[in-house]
Amino acid sequence: MERKVVQKVKGYLTQDGAGVNLVRVLGHETIEQYDPILMLDSFDSRNPDDYTAGFPIHPHRGIETISYVSSGKMMHRDSLGHSDTIEDGEVQWMTAGSGILHEEMLPASERVLGVQLWLNLPAKDKMATPQYHSLKRKDIEEIPFDGGTIRLLAGKYKDKSGFLGQYLPLDYYDIHLNDNSEISIDTDEKRSVLLFTLVGEIIIGDTLIEEKTAAKLSDGDKVIIQSGSEGAQVLLISSVPLGEPIAWGGSIVMNTQDELQQAFDELRNGTFIRSNPINQ
Repeated sequence: MERKVVQKVKGYLTQDGAGVNLVRVLGHETIEQYDPILMLDSFDSRNPDDYTAGFPIHPHRGIETISYVSSGKMMHRDSLGHSDTIEDGEVQWMTAGSGILHEEMLPASERVLGVQLWLNLPAKDKMATPQYHSLKRKDIEEIPFDGGTIRLLAGKYKDKSGFLGQYLPLDYYDIHLNDNSEISIDTDEKRSVLLFTLVGEIIIGDTLIEEKTAAKLSDGDKVIIQSGSEGAQVLLISSVPLGEPIAWGGSIVMNTQDELQQAFDELRNGTFIRSNPINQ
């Protein structure tokens, strides 16, 4: 059965970090429909004043952050001791788990274009050991098709495998469609699937999805994506809904208000970073 669009969310301009202009697409209002994707922010600017202030050191717990830089650079530093830069088609995958402090800085580039996702962690894994993975261009397979290319950022596509997350399955495709092209992608019927139009417009069935818009798809075993006369770059994100309660405060996401309060108490008293997380 072919998947159709059941909801569209158009991104809106806002600021975060130390004054970074971005497009916020998914957030507190969409957590139920787009479960387990909590947040989706998009970056697209040719003006360094929009983003070079960056995201100074800040905490996370209970989630994984997945940043994809289609063009430009992102510099990462964290409390685990990692210092890394991704650029032009690369990914950073950070498991916050029991708690991590990190910063993300965006140096001036000709164009910064990309997306950051927050992927929820199951309740049983909220306090997992923090980890950081950097996926360079050599780690990301590019799969041509008649009408474009799929970059396999994570998960599986047909007989190909990319980076596999430890806690939730996540298929993450960067699909580049030529003008007036089409692709049919098989999908697991048990998965929640969303699309995000990073550049350009697409059509799903009889529904137009404008640029910088997320679209939640209905159940089904395939999706057909069509581009218009200017082509498109679209992200397909597929995972398994958790259906668990969410307590979200700032950059921390837990399951109960008591757990959330505990995290903030630990930030205040200096015990947030744990040397021995609960499940390892």
